[in-house]
Amino acid sequence: MTGTDPPQATRNTNADGEDGNGEFDSWRALQKATDKKRADLLADSVGHSKGMPSVEELDYMNPPLSDDAIRRHLETLEDVGVVREREFEVGERLRDYPYEFYELTEPARELFDRNGLFPADAWQRQYQSVEKTPRIRDLETMPRPGA
Repeated sequence: MTGTDPPQATRNTNADGEDGNGEFDSWRALQKATDKKRADLLADSVGHSKGMPSVEELDYMNPPLSDDAIRRHLETLEDVGVVREREFEVGERLRDYPYEFYELTEPARELFDRNGLFPADAWQRQYQSVEKTPRIRDLETMPRPGA
């Protein structure tokens, strides 16, 4: 598949965004990822300095959306294999800090690269240009699970 070819369209997926053969469903992923609000969340995830924002950081970057709406959109993206949740174990969590973070999956990153979507350099510049509160700057620098 070249950068100009359309993504392969498969339709039957499980809860992990995979088709019955265990493969990533590009068609369904693009369908869900290109919704305006979900696309904004993905752009902020790609632009985040660690590529793994918390809901609190996404909420700051997307003021029209509530925490609940952000979580629902992330769940939709997780269901089709576009993002995955990373979580600190109970003993590793820091008081008053988030412990769940969201990152793009490798199949989603490859799909977006093939289709010219969510280029990391552009979104990182955009994300960095936003003025942030001390709390958000603090959250950006905190460690992430698995890092």
